[in-house]
Amino acid sequence: MTAILEIADVSKTFQSENGESIQALAPVSLGIEQGEFLSIIGPSGCGKSTLFNVIGGMTPADSGQVSVNGKPVSGTHKDIGMVFQEESTFPWRTVIDNVAFPLEVAGMAKKERLEKARHFVQLVGLTGFENHFPYQLSGGMRQRTAIARTLASEPRILLMDEPFGALDEQTRLLLGDKLLKICDELKQTTMLITHNITEAVQLSDRVAVMSYRPGTIMRVIDIELPRPRGSELISTDKFAGYVGQIWEDLRTEADRGMKAAGEA
Repeated sequence: MTAILEIADVSKTFQSENGESIQALAPVSLGIEQGEFLSIIGPSGCGKSTLFNVIGGMTPADSGQVSVNGKPVSGTHKDIGMVFQEESTFPWRTVIDNVAFPLEVAGMAKKERLEKARHFVQLVGLTGFENHFPYQLSGGMRQRTAIARTLASEPRILLMDEPFGALDEQTRLLLGDKLLKICDELKQTTMLITHNITEAVQLSDRVAVMSYRPGTIMRVIDIELPRPRGSELISTDKFAGYVGQIWEDLRTEADRGMKAAGEA
């Protein structure tokens, strides 16, 4: 199959405050097919978030190209929706108004956009909370609001950077189940940036493992677990085997990252 999103030889170097050049990404090449769930995992400092920002058009690459449906793109793209780790709901808007925001910006009539927003509120399991403000919600509910808001614009590709990173492990697992159901229902093409091995295996069709800085793709692992899939698979030997396999790939790179942080 032809990749709907293709990353070809993307690299990025930054200048530190003392003028030192830091190569965040060595040439990275990767593709994701229509309807696939792909996770990118790597140690802290490997350039995962830099890659997220390049794909999402928030940071220009020094070299290489990002393409959607074979067409090179630069800057933000209407077919790529982004969900961030940081709190991104609008505190002055209710849940329904948060979700309807991109539709409002697009000029959709109020009745139509609220009707569409209600559909996505229901999809993420927040029916009954439409008129609540973010401060009245748990962290997991706020992230579901942010996901619904991104999905409301119907992006062909959902790009997420550690969306559950600030949540406790139990909430992460439950939201992972919810996300799987949403992506299955919408046949949503999804790319997840994460440092959590369990999360990557739970959610993904494939997991791309990155090296420590300069980050590049060391290996791509097919996750051959049945779908529909839920967190109950975590207790199986096959699941544990994938977790162990990925950790073997990551262990040396994570150690490099810790040593580099200690020397900084």
